[in-house]
Amino acid sequence: MVTRRLQRAPDCPNSRGRTPREKLMDTALAVDSGPARMPPTQAESVIRSIIREIGQECAVHGEMVSETLIAFMVKAVVLDPSNGFNMDRTLMKSDVQNLVKLCMARLLDTKNPSLDTIKMQVYFDMNYTNRVEFLEEHHRVLDLRLGSVTREITDNRACTKEELESLYRKIISYVLLRSGLGSPTDIKTVREVTAALQSVFPQAELGTFLTLSKKDKERQLKELTMIVTGIRLFNRDCGKGGEGIDDLPGVLHEAIPATLQHIDDELEKTQRQAYCYTAVLEKAVDNPLMKAELQPYMLKEALYNIRQCEVFLQIILSDIITGAQEVEMMTKQLGAHLEQLKMTVKSKTAVPTSQVFPIFIALSTLWTSFQDETVIVGVLSNLFTHLQPFLDAHEIFFPERVIQHYLNVVTVKTDMCRMKEHMEDRVNVADFRKLEWLFPETTANFDKLLIQYRGFCAYTFAAADGVLLPGNPAIGILKYKEKYYTFSSKDAAYSFAENPEHYIDIVRENAKKHTELIQLLELHQQFETLIPYSQMREADKHYIKPISKSESSTQTDTHILPPTIVRTYEWNEWELRRKAIKLANLRQKVTHSVQTDLSHLRRENCSQVYPSKNTSTQSTKEDSTGVPRPQIYLAGLRGGKSKITDGVKVNLTREVDEK
Repeated sequence: MVTRRLQRAPDCPNSRGRTPREKLMDTALAVDSGPARMPPTQAESVIRSIIREIGQECAVHGEMVSETLIAFMVKAVVLDPSNGFNMDRTLMKSDVQNLVKLCMARLLDTKNPSLDTIKMQVYFDMNYTNRVEFLEEHHRVLDLRLGSVTREITDNRACTKEELESLYRKIISYVLLRSGLGSPTDIKTVREVTAALQSVFPQAELGTFLTLSKKDKERQLKELTMIVTGIRLFNRDCGKGGEGIDDLPGVLHEAIPATLQHIDDELEKTQRQAYCYTAVLEKAVDNPLMKAELQPYMLKEALYNIRQCEVFLQIILSDIITGAQEVEMMTKQLGAHLEQLKMTVKSKTAVPTSQVFPIFIALSTLWTSFQDETVIVGVLSNLFTHLQPFLDAHEIFFPERVIQHYLNVVTVKTDMCRMKEHMEDRVNVADFRKLEWLFPETTANFDKLLIQYRGFCAYTFAAADGVLLPGNPAIGILKYKEKYYTFSSKDAAYSFAENPEHYIDIVRENAKKHTELIQLLELHQQFETLIPYSQMREADKHYIKPISKSESSTQTDTHILPPTIVRTYEWNEWELRRKAIKLANLRQKVTHSVQTDLSHLRRENCSQVYPSKNTSTQSTKEDSTGVPRPQIYLAGLRGGKSKITDGVKVNLTREVDEK
């Protein structure tokens, strides 16, 4: 299996809700709205009318052009300073006519590599999506297609025997369609699926299934599909079934290496062509006569076309290599799960479902991943095939006999050779006081830096009239205004560092003349209104920043071990005694349950209560106690002749003990 490593380009997301064409149209029609300009809605309306007019004119000339391509061409014409458009004022009727004329000239110029490059960029942006989002969209479409079948099952209210049988047949169709293993019209496949489904979900359980909620029904249908798929895959491995199941691991092991080899060969061919074009253009920089001879061949525009195609091929090749690694890993997991399943069910008449069902589900998940990889390989291969027409015109622009004439006087070097030539030439940091240079041994995340201009040398591009030479990070990466630049040589690095803004402006002006450079060199921040759809999310993404200097400190923790406090500890023995009595008392209690009409759902229950009885208590003996009556007499209270009264109190009450 191929284990080649490539640097991936930023992913190209495909958001839901809007088609890639609509997203690209919105991007191409983005218009800055300043105080002296027309409102954005009015500007968009004007540009859309211009696009429709250009499309109609192209159709009259027999050329069918998409609205997205026309929109990008309109922006390209407006950005080109040689056309004289001023975006700070409202377009007049003459301006619109001139704009339509210039766009028509560019769109109908079939002998211009720049047009092919823009067409290639638009096509790739509209058709490429990263693996994760493509699979999400793919699964969403599959669920959408199965929506009607799912609703027929979840909304079913079958009661009679015939209705239940019809419902069971629909579940079988759902399982077969969702798994994608065989055709619903194949009798053998349907019988195999029916037998596997009956072993885990007999028709007698439909009553319980109908009582579930809609979400639970959908969840159970998906689970049944995975279990049945796992059973069929196991039977296929044992040679006892597997009707309609293709050998996806075998197909992928044959298709992926062949596709990789095909793309790799095309990539090497494209790179060789780019090296030749680069060598000739580099030689023409110092030779005005040679430069004048090459002008009609548009060799520089052809180089941009080749380099853009190289970037796209690297993206496709990287995705297929990732898929190859995934397939290799999944193949090992598939064999391990099948072997585990054989050992589990070996010489056993009955196996607990808790042991085999998880393995069946794991087999189904792996097989779904194989199906996904098959779709991805097919889509990437188709994308690669459709990129070829954008490269076929090179022989017309620059015939073999012409390029061979110039190759006899130049030395063709590969990108790797150019880097090795200057591997030891490093920038001396002491020569620069105000600029920061980064090197591999002093910078963390060095290989993850987002290099400007897709890694091409900024100085060479500006000084050599648009020649693209790869930068060498080993020389040193210049950090300027939170952006990072690489250079093809030490002299180029020193020249750029003297006046970075000057060369950055030159690159920006060249991009206005050659709009395809905006995406090729990733100049989206300078031209925000022309960010391609494939780079929209990446424009605001925070990339990993290098760490060249850092401050650190250490501190000794007070408690280096985790706390071991037992919250239930009790030191009071009386509290422990109270808890013990409470627990002992609870052991003697009886627990009762109550079933209501709303909870049992199966039968009626009722409770009988006996009323309390009226009772009284009677003792065996009646008795009473007699107490002597108090008899107290007072005498001498009426008084006499004397002033002092002498009273006498006589108590005649009998004692209690007297009888």
